[in-house]
Amino acid sequence: MRQFLPLCAILLLAACTAGPGDYTDLVDPFIGTGGHGHTYPGATLPFGMVQLSPDTRLTGWDGCSGYHYSDEVIYGFSHTHLSGTGASDYGDVLLVPTVGEVVLDNGADGGAGYSSPFRHDREAAEPGYYRVYLDEPGVEVELTATLRTGLHRYTFPRTGQANVILDLEHRDTVLSAGIEIVSGTEIAGHRLSTMWAREQHVYFVIRFSRPFAEAGLALDGVVQPDRDEIRGNRVKAFFTFSNQDPEPLLVKVGLSAVDIDGARRNLEAEQPGFNFSRVRTAADSVWNDELSAIEVRGGSRAQQRTFYTALYHALLSPDLYQDVDGRYRGRDMQVHTADDFDNHTVFSLWDTFRAAHPLFTLIQQRRTRDFIRTFLVQYEQGGLLPVWELAGNETGTMIGYHAVPVIADAWVKGQRDYDGRLALEAMVTSGESDVEGLDAYREHGYIPSEIEGESVAKTLEYAYDDWCISEVAREMGRDDIYRRYIRRSQYWKNVFDPQTGFMRGKLNGRWVEPFKPQEVTIHFTEANSWQYSFFVPHDIAGHIALVGGEAAYEARLDSLFAADPRTTGRRQADITGLIGQYAHGNEPSHHMAYLFNYVGAPHKSARRVRQIMDTLYSDTPDGLSGNEDCGQMSAWYVLSALGFYPVCPGRPEYVIGSPLFPEAVIHFENGRQFTIRARGASAERPCVLGAFLNGVEHPFSWIGHDAIVAGGEIEFLMGAEPDPEWGRAPGHRPHSAVTDHPITPVPFLTSGDRSFSGSTEVALGLPIADGEIRYTLDGSEPNAASRLYTAPFTITRNTTLRARALRTGAPPSQVVTARFYALPEGWSIDLHSRYANQYAAGGDLALIDQLRGPADFHTGLWQGYEGIDLEAVVDLGRVRTIRELGAGFLQDVNSWIWMPLEVEFALSTNGETFTVTGTVENEVPEDEWGTIRRDFTLPAGTWRARYVRVRARNRGECPGWHKGAGGRAWIFADEIIIR
Repeated sequence: MRQFLPLCAILLLAACTAGPGDYTDLVDPFIGTGGHGHTYPGATLPFGMVQLSPDTRLTGWDGCSGYHYSDEVIYGFSHTHLSGTGASDYGDVLLVPTVGEVVLDNGADGGAGYSSPFRHDREAAEPGYYRVYLDEPGVEVELTATLRTGLHRYTFPRTGQANVILDLEHRDTVLSAGIEIVSGTEIAGHRLSTMWAREQHVYFVIRFSRPFAEAGLALDGVVQPDRDEIRGNRVKAFFTFSNQDPEPLLVKVGLSAVDIDGARRNLEAEQPGFNFSRVRTAADSVWNDELSAIEVRGGSRAQQRTFYTALYHALLSPDLYQDVDGRYRGRDMQVHTADDFDNHTVFSLWDTFRAAHPLFTLIQQRRTRDFIRTFLVQYEQGGLLPVWELAGNETGTMIGYHAVPVIADAWVKGQRDYDGRLALEAMVTSGESDVEGLDAYREHGYIPSEIEGESVAKTLEYAYDDWCISEVAREMGRDDIYRRYIRRSQYWKNVFDPQTGFMRGKLNGRWVEPFKPQEVTIHFTEANSWQYSFFVPHDIAGHIALVGGEAAYEARLDSLFAADPRTTGRRQADITGLIGQYAHGNEPSHHMAYLFNYVGAPHKSARRVRQIMDTLYSDTPDGLSGNEDCGQMSAWYVLSALGFYPVCPGRPEYVIGSPLFPEAVIHFENGRQFTIRARGASAERPCVLGAFLNGVEHPFSWIGHDAIVAGGEIEFLMGAEPDPEWGRAPGHRPHSAVTDHPITPVPFLTSGDRSFSGSTEVALGLPIADGEIRYTLDGSEPNAASRLYTAPFTITRNTTLRARALRTGAPPSQVVTARFYALPEGWSIDLHSRYANQYAAGGDLALIDQLRGPADFHTGLWQGYEGIDLEAVVDLGRVRTIRELGAGFLQDVNSWIWMPLEVEFALSTNGETFTVTGTVENEVPEDEWGTIRRDFTLPAGTWRARYVRVRARNRGECPGWHKGAGGRAWIFADEIIIR
């Protein structure tokens, strides 16, 4: 297979298959390295295992790729990097050239170090090649790469001592490492580290183009004399060369996740010699071959650079993750051998299922097969399909089980060169697991917010994933699975609030209050209700109906893009690239501009898509409006610039937007090609006035996958104003509906306080008009004979309400359960501090509701106070004897939440004069990570009082050592203990 080819074969292949254009000249790897793009500029091949790139930043969110364009210091050049992620890892096997006295510290603490200042005017990058001049040692560094190896070329100044530093401590936490001097020109070693990937194995072999004069191995910062091998957690090395030879020093590095022998074989197969120009030329040719899959003609030079850099970024991941002999480290951390496929890693599936993988189904069909086969061996080795897999580790990051839509999209588009039965088995196993609230989702038909954080987002994404399972099951003739999952795909209706028209969280069966759609809360994933309320890609027709029809849906989309772009609530760095409340810098919004097509307004989709392409992408370092996210941001641009987008992966159709270039040609792996012509395309003429597919009028505002891959051409006539007919008729619009096996949505509460004093009024509702609600108040299962809900009713004591909806022609809904607790007679609370809306825990009574918050603060049962002290006075209704006083708090340093510094308790009989009863100091260290719950309680005593005042002192700011240093610290409380 081509991943196993030696360098000479790669050169021949590239020479024979390169496209007619020099596409690499149109790629600028610095695009996305500024702002929040999180890309890297270094040398790599398409989907390569090695990403050899400079490291300018050691920590921080904007240092996730190891490089940021605003930096002025380079620490060195490591061989693995992540493209556009929102979390850090990799940066393995750092090499850096220096001159003069050897210094093994990196200098990040301000002391002497091997790092060096650099300037962008002496830096350059292109696909497969990177160059920079290091000012301090006066060394020119050039980098290039093959699939599994990196090659450095260092041009030193005239000096008595040139050095190469090897730092295995760089970035991640090292669990174990080792270096062995094999000969005067070869070094071997390993590094086992933990960070985002909890167990990452890297083996390496390094060879120099000439022997070093001296070498030193350092353990725990101390050079070990006369040793040629060391092992430990803090391992570094240096190698010195006499620089009387004017020839540059070449250093080649082979990597493996399996063993040193694998790294050595990779090096020997892909770099048998030391020929920098040859490797660089091969890399350029391979990149030209891959980029030639799409030719665009016309447009400005800046648009072409933006396009081909986007295509370049889209082809960086998933990374090859196996040696030339087929061996790889699997999800079980054991060594396996790939059977007729290439194993990969770095699956950022919450991001990439939306556009990157659908792009691959067009132009990377062989690799799509390999990606899915990788999914299936990971399922066999780890028990579940990957969610966010990295170096053989399931990181558990993000939500959904989005390997499922990748498989479903390939399956319905005819790409089936893998075990379909195993694929369906794996999909169903993921859907039936109990992780991330799935057990609650199956039981309730949605995820109650008191059970699981990000409950609305998870419900919506699980429903879509379930639809994908149902599609594959239907095509395989598995009606039993199809029925189960097509019903589950409709669970999105259980978080739809018909009164506001938004998707909302439910606490105790009731819509969470207060509610503001622009507020970023724990009920959503990196988003707010505006940015998730349109995520029903598989049942847009059903969503339109519940919103109130096509006119109402179109108006709501207009409101999305016209809304005040400010968000409130949680600070979320990912919410960027805002047009109104549409946030292009993060993935949940990516399909929304195309939704106008579904209500017969394709001109509005065209204008919004064009606006996004023109204003939220550019050919500058900050040319991405958000994290690149392993190709998703760029794949959106590539597809949209071609003129269409997969709103619902798993349906073999693409929704038409606004072609950017006058002409584009997609070259498929089987030799066919599809041409897209857009006569008059420009920023002033974004609207499609008409279309012709292979010369036949095409009145549809969508195009099928089969029509594209069959080859041929489509021609669009572009204009400034919309055509009154094209794409508007119901039969000409894209289709997305679930009509089989309709469910009955669960009832919801519109009023009824979970904890109350005296009484509370309970009101119920349904998102549909043709159902009825039956309920019980004794905790028993409601049925058709139970009490019929007709009007609100009052509860005065502890009660368990259970309700379900029934309607003709559909099975009954799941049961919603709500529990109500009567507070001790006369109890109330006066909050002198205001909690944050997104952490209300049900309202003012949360701190005395007799319910305790669980270990996960995301459930919404903890009350949060940002940057301020908590002060509350509890009125017991009359003077009582008190024997215990306390208050419960939570610490989660990773989420900016700390214990209060101290908690003071004071008592009063009249509510005006308080006497301090005692103060409890915090004993939890500020740097203790993990989730910690503590009750701050006074020693047992006997007091007489009616009023209890509690003051919890906030530290105010995050400590200086913390990643949020200087930001406001949180106190999370639940609850005040009075007995």
